[in-house]
Amino acid sequence: MSKTKLITAKGYQKLKDELNHLWKVYRPEITQKVTWAASLGDRSENADYKENKRILRQIDSRVRHLSKCIETLTVVHYSPEQEGKVYFGASVTVENDDEEQKQFQIVGPEEIDAQADKISIDSPMARALLSKEIGDEISVQTPNGMQDWCILSIRYDHT
Repeated sequence: MSKTKLITAKGYQKLKDELNHLWKVYRPEITQKVTWAASLGDRSENADYKENKRILRQIDSRVRHLSKCIETLTVVHYSPEQEGKVYFGASVTVENDDEEQKQFQIVGPEEIDAQADKISIDSPMARALLSKEIGDEISVQTPNGMQDWCILSIRYDHT
C-alpha cells in the first residue's frame, strides 16, 4: 500500500526545520570532527574518525529522505468547510462500548507520532472516521477483533 503524500502545515514546517538544522548546523559540525580525526593519521585504528563518518552517512541519508519528501508532499491547510466533519488534520475524540476514550490527530505518514497521539490517514481508524460527524458510530478492525467507536468531538488547529 502506498503512503498518502499529504502533510499538515505544522508537519511540513517541522520537516523543513529539521532539514535546515541537519544541513546548516549538524552536518558542518560533524564534518569538522571528521576532518580533525582524519588529521590524526592512521584511520584504521581511529574510533573518532569511524564513528563520525558513520554519523555523517546517517545525516546524508536523512537529508536525502527529507529533501525528497519536502518536494513530493502536498500541504493541506485548514478550511472552514471542514468544521463538523472528520477530514485530514482533525483532532478527534472517540469512545468505545467500554467507555474507553482515545484522542488523536489524523496526519500524513511523515508525521506519525504515537506519543503525541498522531495517527496516519492511511490507518484503519482514520479511514473509518473520514467524513463522519459527532455522534456517528464506526467499526474498526483491530488486532483484537472488530471494535465499535462513537465520535465525541472533532476540532481543527487553525494555525
